[in-house]
Amino acid sequence: MIRFDQVSVRYDGTAAPVLRAVDLRIEEGELCLVVGRTGAGKSTLLGTINGLVPHFTGGTLAGRVTVDGRDTAHHPPRELADVVGVVGQDPSAGFVTDTVEEELAYAMEQLAIPADVMRKRVEETLDLLGLADLRHRALSELSGGQQQRVAIGSVLTAHPRVLVLDEPTSALDPTAAEDVLAAVTRLVHDLGVTVVLAEHRLERVVQYADRVIHLTGDGTVTDGPPGTVFRTSTVAPPVVDLGRLARWDPLPLSVRDARRAAAPLRERLTPLPVPPPRPTAPETGAVDRAAAEPVAAEPAVPVLSAKGVVVRYGEVIAVREVDLDLRAGQVTALMGRNGSGKSSLMWALHGAGPRQAGTVRVGGGQETAPVGAEQPPQRGWFGRRRARTAERRGPIGLVPQTPTDLLYLETVGAELAQADRESDTAGAPVARAILDRLAPGIADDTHPRDLSEGQKLSLVLAIQLTTAPTVVLLDEPTRGLDYQAKRALIQIVDTLSAEGRSVVIATHDVEFVASSADRVIVMAEGEIVADGPTAEIIVASPAFAPQTAKILAPLPYLTVPQVAAALDGLGDLDGLGTAEASR
Repeated sequence: MIRFDQVSVRYDGTAAPVLRAVDLRIEEGELCLVVGRTGAGKSTLLGTINGLVPHFTGGTLAGRVTVDGRDTAHHPPRELADVVGVVGQDPSAGFVTDTVEEELAYAMEQLAIPADVMRKRVEETLDLLGLADLRHRALSELSGGQQQRVAIGSVLTAHPRVLVLDEPTSALDPTAAEDVLAAVTRLVHDLGVTVVLAEHRLERVVQYADRVIHLTGDGTVTDGPPGTVFRTSTVAPPVVDLGRLARWDPLPLSVRDARRAAAPLRERLTPLPVPPPRPTAPETGAVDRAAAEPVAAEPAVPVLSAKGVVVRYGEVIAVREVDLDLRAGQVTALMGRNGSGKSSLMWALHGAGPRQAGTVRVGGGQETAPVGAEQPPQRGWFGRRRARTAERRGPIGLVPQTPTDLLYLETVGAELAQADRESDTAGAPVARAILDRLAPGIADDTHPRDLSEGQKLSLVLAIQLTTAPTVVLLDEPTRGLDYQAKRALIQIVDTLSAEGRSVVIATHDVEFVASSADRVIVMAEGEIVADGPTAEIIVASPAFAPQTAKILAPLPYLTVPQVAAALDGLGDLDGLGTAEASR
């Protein structure tokens, strides 16, 4: 179905090709998982399948890519639309209509599919992806996860023979991700659709893959069965890391297989003390900007106190009378299904989003004033204008789901200088000092759009931290980040916590929460339904429990590093793991 013959891709101004002499054969009805570090070329590989590379992205393509016998060098994307369906990382970037139902029908209209067939396919797709209740909703009113499902559905209605998905579950809660992946798997098994899927949250998808394509980072590609590729791959989900640690053979790819192999490991761990999943957060001693000037923080007094917060968009109530206290040095994860009100609550706490009722006070005194708009916070210029306003960035800093919404200047240096001016740092390069601490080595003349996802996040964090906020709000910060980048983000969060700041992270990434959060708040239908220590909350729910907790239950382990730390120092591990195997 798909053939790569000695394919290389090089972009202008780069020292080395992104892809180098790639030879691949992807057969009909295969589900191929594309893995690799951020920036390794996964999106470029996917883009060659429907001709986006090089017809729209530029660059030079050498070799030959054929899809169902069509050479993509001679067939631009419009001539492959009946064969290849593509869903990119940013679902809203591909929307062309106003409502969910119209978006699902649009691709079929362009292919001149009869009206009666269109109606049937729309209904099937609404049911398949759980979108029936949203059919008449405006796309701009949907949460990020809901938009992701609509984007996938708009491609599926055309019944393509090849489906290309770039991080399809990045914005979805665990249950919605399982639903989407189950639907994709049915397409593969029942209809013979060929699926090529790139994803950073491998714990969600690895068990569905027939084959893994690993981009090693130097432009070359290796491929093979998942169990073979993941033995040496540079990225791997927790179940694989635990299997490497315990030296299980064959290497398990699912929680079920791992539990079957884990009995000896559980027996060995039972008498050992359980290390904490993360260092205990300090309760006092916040740090002011790049200097070491301490900011007093009373442990008993919340740095932010919200009472009776209500957010409403027309007739839709997104947040219902929420009470919330945030404390210094605490990392709080805000979780819940798509559309539960997480982002609306964060924007209301920040003051840049609407709030129809309730109060938000910072440091026990100052109350933030909400905007009066009745519309949800928008991405792009609208969100950037609000978030960049100096008075909005005082005691509370907010990083939205797409950090680039806050970047609008031509260079990193210009962005940093603008942040210093807005924050009145008296000419001191405060923003640059913070960026060098978070992500050293980024040159001033670099264009922000040329940064990796982790570097973009670090730049926006530096901009927001220039005003020395006591509360830092991060909305889905792990989207687009590989496991190594997430570990770097955890270090950043730990640093912010150690400085006495309160950090709130809205996320669906349960593995990230297990490694980074002290406290978990779960929202549903705009209300807080659970609030407590991380281990207590996430283990209580099968949907939110990390893989390590599921594998080793009833032992209270959340992460693979916890297991490695517990085993460290034991002499003969008898095949259950070594420090080297734990990476």
